[in-house]
Amino acid sequence: MSNLGIVSKDRSELKKRIITSAIMVPIVAALVWFDQPIPWLTLLAAVWGAGAVHEFYGIIKHSKGLSPLTYFGVLWVVLFIISHHLSQIPNPYNIDPRYLLLTIAVILPLIILLWRRGKENAFAEWAWTVAGILYIGWLLSYYVELRSLNDGRGWVFLAILSTFASDASAYFTGKALGRHKMAPYVSPKKTWEGAIGGILGAIVASVALSILFRLPLLWWGAIIVGILISIIGQFGDLVKSLFKRNMGIKDSGNILPGHGGLLDRMDSLAFAGVLVYYFVVFARIA
Repeated sequence: MSNLGIVSKDRSELKKRIITSAIMVPIVAALVWFDQPIPWLTLLAAVWGAGAVHEFYGIIKHSKGLSPLTYFGVLWVVLFIISHHLSQIPNPYNIDPRYLLLTIAVILPLIILLWRRGKENAFAEWAWTVAGILYIGWLLSYYVELRSLNDGRGWVFLAILSTFASDASAYFTGKALGRHKMAPYVSPKKTWEGAIGGILGAIVASVALSILFRLPLLWWGAIIVGILISIIGQFGDLVKSLFKRNMGIKDSGNILPGHGGLLDRMDSLAFAGVLVYYFVVFARIA
């Protein structure tokens, strides 16, 4: 393909990426903002998680010839994501539903696989089933927990929009200035220049959002959060790239033009939600 063809393709993909973002960001923002009394964020996370884990299991089946317990995994991802609301239901035994869900997620698939034909891959299929539940359901559940904290709306916006700012800044900085490869085997297009640009973008977003939502953060605290969100988000993106390289695929799906599949867009976001939640809890801000 000629350089002109490559440039044209890149521009087309960028255009799709921008259009999809322009549609998705306001929708996500509205669902986060109007999360009460109807838990719209929980519903969004549950639908997104169910779709993402379905893509995850589909990749495993296509690339490895294995058959994880797809329907069980989808159900358990949804249950993990709504587990915060389940924990609000009084029960006489004071059992945290999240621990019960985790225990069942480990034990029940093993029992189910005993009754399947072709048991030679049973433990590999069990491992991938549990991996999808934890990677997607457990991590996305932190956004529901984060939203329930004091100033939860602002913290969720901080996690999501700072991640978006990091991703966008890293992309454009890498395109314009990228020279030094960061992880050539895992993700050949990522550069150290892009990574630094991502950190700067996240810092600007974090400081601006802290002021906008009047979060209990001093300016230096907002800078630290921005740096951490960008770093952990870029690690999350590399983890996804490593997974896709191991599976021999480019994208997890095509439901989001210019972005790929639902699994493609939750990598850095999932890691950022966990980080911001524990930052708030450990700093005793909430």
